[in-house]
Amino acid sequence: MNLRRMNLGVIVQARMSSTRLPGKILKDFYRGHTLLDIILQKLHRIPDAVVVVATSTNEADDALATYLEAKGERVYRGSENDVLQRFIGAAEANGIDGIVRICSDNPFLDVEGLCQLAQAARSNAEADYIGFRVNGKPSILTHFGFWGEYVTLDALKRVAATTDEKPAHEHVTNYIYTHDGFCCAWIAAPEFLEGRTDIRLTIDTPVDFENAQIIYESLTAHDEDFSLQQVVECLAQHQEIVERMNEVIIHNTK
Repeated sequence: MNLRRMNLGVIVQARMSSTRLPGKILKDFYRGHTLLDIILQKLHRIPDAVVVVATSTNEADDALATYLEAKGERVYRGSENDVLQRFIGAAEANGIDGIVRICSDNPFLDVEGLCQLAQAARSNAEADYIGFRVNGKPSILTHFGFWGEYVTLDALKRVAATTDEKPAHEHVTNYIYTHDGFCCAWIAAPEFLEGRTDIRLTIDTPVDFENAQIIYESLTAHDEDFSLQQVVECLAQHQEIVERMNEVIIHNTK
């Protein structure tokens, strides 16, 4: 096994100015814990990885930075719209050369999968990008909200030096897995998720937030360290939630 020597870090993309659900990441999600609290608790379980929240310099994010700093979390503030450059800055400021990228609206992040991703990054010295793949496409393009993605700082710098296209600077990794010249590796999602297109547990709207709260509370009542299999089983018991998810998915196809 060819182990990569790197400083691995988790960088969480976070802002308060969500268009459809402003301030969602600091809303009370479960028993006094915010959405961001729950995500950070999961991320700190990844062995030997620094965790940094990358937000913007916009004054709307002042409260977020203050909240995180009071909790002892690492915070980096950069460009609001050039998220690619924000990630580059956050990595450089914290001595990170291998990045696990996380979106701040996914409370159902799978810790086992995150650890698997980190191990894959350390074991694959050639990869510029590593992601989960489900239904024939990168998981970042789905509505599941279960996984992060890995990318090297070097690859991000190459993108920044190559293109000024807005999508590449807004979506950070999209250019890498859609263009030649980068080495991408893939981790297969669990078989029980293949073919599923009716799961939406990423949070972008008030309906998403309410759906996620119901499922999260139902799961944690039985096991706070629930698995993806348990999530799927719980959804099978809440078909009304799945139907509501489908309605949102139809209007938010990625």
